[in-house]
Amino acid sequence: MFEELRERVVAANLALVEAGLVVLTFGNASAADRAAGVMAIKPSGVAYSALRPDDVPVVDLASGAVVSGKQRPSSDTPTHLALYRAFTEVGGVVHTHSPFATAWAQALRELPCLGTTHADHFHGPVPVTRQLTAAEIQGDYEERTGAVIVEAFADRGLDPLELPAALVASHGPFAWGADVEAAVENAVALEAVAASTYRSFQLAAGLEGIPAELLEKHFARKHGAGAYYGQPE
Repeated sequence: MFEELRERVVAANLALVEAGLVVLTFGNASAADRAAGVMAIKPSGVAYSALRPDDVPVVDLASGAVVSGKQRPSSDTPTHLALYRAFTEVGGVVHTHSPFATAWAQALRELPCLGTTHADHFHGPVPVTRQLTAAEIQGDYEERTGAVIVEAFADRGLDPLELPAALVASHGPFAWGADVEAAVENAVALEAVAASTYRSFQLAAGLEGIPAELLEKHFARKHGAGAYYGQPE
């Protein structure tokens, strides 16, 4: 069951390795089938080199119960579920501990938009969440990790498909997209702009954000009804 969904999840997880975003068994990718009401996600602790479609567990989006597969799903499954439940247009979620994006998360700093590379992918600064409370850490920790991402977007009035990433304070980045392939692309873009932004501040500590007009121009070239970047479908 869910063979294609599982194959896409394996391909997405391997793409994270190829892009240099994960080491050891850090990180995970999931894909949702909204019509079936399920998501497939990397199994917990399984080496990427050993990952096979049959290993990928499938989880009910509403209940969180495993509906197919014998492997235990990622320990981050409740975080993924929280994002799918709140961001209903999202079809794929990626979590990594990629070096530069994680550094921003550990520094408790949002990722400002300094240039057009950032603006091509993210419609403004990538938010950092608040830190979890002691009670949240000791309780449903992984679910609360997703909840603080959702809270950050609600508090700021952000569109999750226009800003498809967040930095969890003291933890690391999550990225998502309309499908898991887009989520992987956004995770790659996030690490790239996190690195370039860090280096830009090393060269000029007092930098301010990109002008609003340039941000809007670059984002609109690739997203929305008036997009004209790339080839027509």
